[in-house]
Amino acid sequence: MRDRESIENSSYSSLIKVRMMKLLYFLLVATFFINGSLENEHNMSLENGRQLEGKCTLRSAEIPKWTNMADNCIKKLENQVELEMQASIAYLNMGAHFAQDSINRPGFSKFFFDSANEERQHAIKIIDYLLMRGQLTNKITHLKNFFSAEIKHKSIQNGLNALEEALKLETEVTKSIHSVIKVCEKPTNKSHSFNDYHLVDYFTGEFLDEQYKAQRDLAGKMSTLGKMQLYMKL
Repeated sequence: MRDRESIENSSYSSLIKVRMMKLLYFLLVATFFINGSLENEHNMSLENGRQLEGKCTLRSAEIPKWTNMADNCIKKLENQVELEMQASIAYLNMGAHFAQDSINRPGFSKFFFDSANEERQHAIKIIDYLLMRGQLTNKITHLKNFFSAEIKHKSIQNGLNALEEALKLETEVTKSIHSVIKVCEKPTNKSHSFNDYHLVDYFTGEFLDEQYKAQRDLAGKMSTLGKMQLYMKL
């Protein structure tokens, strides 16, 4: 009885081994063919890529004219970008002045560095707006006057003087925004005589609100600092 069971177990084990060998053989053959197929496809893709290299003749899609901004309005926006960047550089100059070890006014330095970043963000917003309206589609390298512009607000005597210069600068920027709104509200171009409501609304709500708040903040700081200096002299 035991011999019979031993024989049956041996036969069953042999059968399992044979089936495992067949399965292993099948997997090896399948892997060989799959790898060969993938390699052929890869080689064909490379060959097709070489044939197409240097022969790409895709052209831009034919987009109907949809832009409708007046040229003088576009020019005013580009000038505003340059003015915002000039203001940013002026604030960087003030921030660096108060960050010097011989001056060491970290509060003033941080305030003006933050102001420089805000002005830079204003310039980016205007560039984004122009792009949204289909302008500046080639490049913006012509907006470079701010790189060589002379910094007007570089004679800083003390904190109060710096705040005064900053307020003058913000007032100048605000007047320029008013000019942008006025020009874009009633363009003089014969081909663009309409009111650019969207742009006017955007600048009135997005920029003027922030400008007036910044001017009020600077005026308040000047008032407080002026009283402190007057009290110290008493």
